[in-house]
Amino acid sequence: MPPSVESETIGDATALAGAIAAGVLSAGEAMEAALAAASHHTGLGAICRIDEDRGRAAAARLDEERRTEPVRFAARPFAGVPTLAKDLGGPFAGFAVRAGSRMLDGMLDPKPDSDLANRFRDAGLALFGLTTSPEFGLSLASEPDSGPLCRNPLDPGRTAGGSSGGAASAVAAGIVAIAHATDAGGSIRVPAACCGLVGLKPTRGAIPGGPHFGNHLGGIVGELAVCRSVRDTRRILEAVHGRARGPFADPAEASVADGGLRIGVLTQTGADFPTEPARSGAVEAAAKTLEARGHRIVALDWPAFAGLVSASSAVFADIVSINLANLVDALSLDLGLAEPLTRAFVERGRRISAGGLWTSLDAAVHVSHNTWALFDSLDCLLMPMLATAPLAVGSFPSDHDDTDLHLRRMTAFAPLAGLANISGFPALTLPYGADGDGLPLPVQLMAPMGGERLLLSLAASLEGEGRWQHRFPIAGLAA
Repeated sequence: MPPSVESETIGDATALAGAIAAGVLSAGEAMEAALAAASHHTGLGAICRIDEDRGRAAAARLDEERRTEPVRFAARPFAGVPTLAKDLGGPFAGFAVRAGSRMLDGMLDPKPDSDLANRFRDAGLALFGLTTSPEFGLSLASEPDSGPLCRNPLDPGRTAGGSSGGAASAVAAGIVAIAHATDAGGSIRVPAACCGLVGLKPTRGAIPGGPHFGNHLGGIVGELAVCRSVRDTRRILEAVHGRARGPFADPAEASVADGGLRIGVLTQTGADFPTEPARSGAVEAAAKTLEARGHRIVALDWPAFAGLVSASSAVFADIVSINLANLVDALSLDLGLAEPLTRAFVERGRRISAGGLWTSLDAAVHVSHNTWALFDSLDCLLMPMLATAPLAVGSFPSDHDDTDLHLRRMTAFAPLAGLANISGFPALTLPYGADGDGLPLPVQLMAPMGGERLLLSLAASLEGEGRWQHRFPIAGLAA
């Protein structure tokens, strides 16, 4: 029998929170276990900064709350669970973001918590460090020249993905059970896919972005977390989403249980960016499972997506280039300290005219409009997340100035990643089996705006098949 997604043997943040609430271990003991695991796994390069004192202090406050205010403690879904924030996004007070760049050394003092950081802490998560990101999040690998070089715990010779690669590596290795992540072009979903995790890029505007974090890249960035289970993803989303927290409504979710959804299925990604058979096969297998549960499967062809993917890549390139050029100039950063690829993106941004920017923004609107059109006859999309297995470390070098080459490499690795960012639609990845090397076979689901609950319900249905098992236990929760 496949394990139930509600089983405590799943080894996720919910299970760890339950163990802390039951007194099996304290928040302090969970923190010590996470710190020890971080020390043990330094070779993964998942963490770029650790502050043991802040971590222990956060855990001690939660242990004190459990003793003196048990009702308040019990209301926190992840009370006492250690976590890490990404070195890009936020900010989380006390943890100055460096964005993987020497240019920001000493430039940014810790600011008050962002609204999202406040909600992470209110959920009971205890922060003790920052995870590795590529310089300014410009890559689908997390290997900044400033270090550390992040590796995949499932195969250290391969990438953990980017730009939230450090977060995914830490969660997959069991250092923490859940970690903050951001996604501007697949940066939550690609690392989750590389490491066998669940990653949700929420609907544009679903997650609070204030009051200080301005690097939202024209709305293409989503922030949330990488998780080891669908239920953790649901719980963190409910804890932090929107203007008011708590359960949120999605009427289409009822159709999941009724087997009444029309699911568009894309298995191939064209001759220019072909998806390997094992990965397209995982999509086919997931489609068969959903069809057996009463959903209607509608086969889709690559030509319906080719223009959307091309436009999304072009818009992404312009937005990140202009944003980075503006940041460098506004802060008078020393561009000589940047990686060659970063310098090239800055120069690319400086060359874009106002008319060029308007053309890109107009193209983004058309991507969103044309993606909406797909949902006129469909309730959800099922498609590949990665075209290949996680690539070897070093596959996305930053020691050159060919931005177009870099963008092509990223599109070839994850052809359908950027569509959700440019369109604003929610998208989720989860592992649906393993290949011959034991590496995850991820699939991606996409829903209309506001369709997170639909995605989570479908993902839970697929997760319940038990086709993927985590390799490393969570620190503090090992049997």
